[in-house]
Amino acid sequence: MLQNKVYLLLFISSFLLFNCKEDKGIIRKLPPLEKSTNSITYAEGFSVEEVSGFKVLKINNPWPNADKTYKYVLISKEEAAKRSFMKGEYDGIIITPVKRIVVTSTTHIPALELLNEEESLIGFPGTDYVSSQKTRQLIDNGKVRELGKNEGLNTEVLLDLNPNLVVGFGVDGSSKSLNTVSKANIPVVYNGDWVEKSPLAKAEWIKFFGALYNKTKQADSIFKTIETDYKAAKKLAQTVKNRPTVISGAMHKDVWYLPNGTSTEAQFLKDANVDYLYADTTGKGSLALSFETVFEKAKSANLWLSPSYYPTMEALKEANTHYTQFDAFKNNAIYTFSNTTGKTGGVLYYELGLARPDLVLKDIIKISHPELLPYYQPFFFKQLK
Repeated sequence: MLQNKVYLLLFISSFLLFNCKEDKGIIRKLPPLEKSTNSITYAEGFSVEEVSGFKVLKINNPWPNADKTYKYVLISKEEAAKRSFMKGEYDGIIITPVKRIVVTSTTHIPALELLNEEESLIGFPGTDYVSSQKTRQLIDNGKVRELGKNEGLNTEVLLDLNPNLVVGFGVDGSSKSLNTVSKANIPVVYNGDWVEKSPLAKAEWIKFFGALYNKTKQADSIFKTIETDYKAAKKLAQTVKNRPTVISGAMHKDVWYLPNGTSTEAQFLKDANVDYLYADTTGKGSLALSFETVFEKAKSANLWLSPSYYPTMEALKEANTHYTQFDAFKNNAIYTFSNTTGKTGGVLYYELGLARPDLVLKDIIKISHPELLPYYQPFFFKQLK
């Protein structure tokens, strides 16, 4: 049912978002683009260049501090038969449109579905983490093979599947499994959507998949719809003067982890026009603070978002009774996305949130400024019970 909602959101007009009678959070379907532009507006990690008879896909930053730009030829089977490329000139030759693909992160699944290419998926590591009903049906029907764990792929099964392409995910490019696949002459492309610095930059990676399937026009149109809706929601949030104070995260052992002020999570909070108490911090990765430090600053915070994986107020209390001293706990003003899961327990936010930042932003606006979206029902975030 959740997956059906996602597709309805993409195909129903969203001018109603700001109508006080019908702001159900649906988004605008823009008219199809007349031509493909390969233009990248926000994402810094990839580009697609038109060359005579083929395209060149460049991956600039597939993991933090990557020191190489990877280049791939995207070419039709017919054109490939006419050409030859110098060895070492490119990191791979990919025949498009891709017919059989393996992806390695749940964040890749929504792009396949939005482009109506989910049936090209033939293998995935950790299929239980996939929440989408559409892809889950393919998994349950045996059309998507289980490939083990991302950090240790079952290369025997993967090589037997013989995909046209493997879209990898890695923190440093040292995956032995993917190196084995590459040596077997199966192209491996690392997807760096997670490294991007803003919600819209991450969502724009649908254009990466659009290039693989010769669906640049469709990818551009889908992203434009999401971008338009995100910016409209952001503009709406700027109209309010009351900015609730917000705290995030929770303790893990003796450390409280929460987003730094330059993170994507903090960008959502800024665009939702709330007062995130750690908005002025910088750096890479999460902040790691003591309980006492956070309590001193955030005891009176109006809202508490994403308290780790705690599913209930009671579970939060049992983990640390000091949590009950926060005003947000006393006022039952704690919200989590961890309780919105698929059939096999995968957290939907980790699959779809990157592709649909417009929904994430509207969820936070609804929680923070409910008067702006009186009829909207949060998609990911739910109040902790």
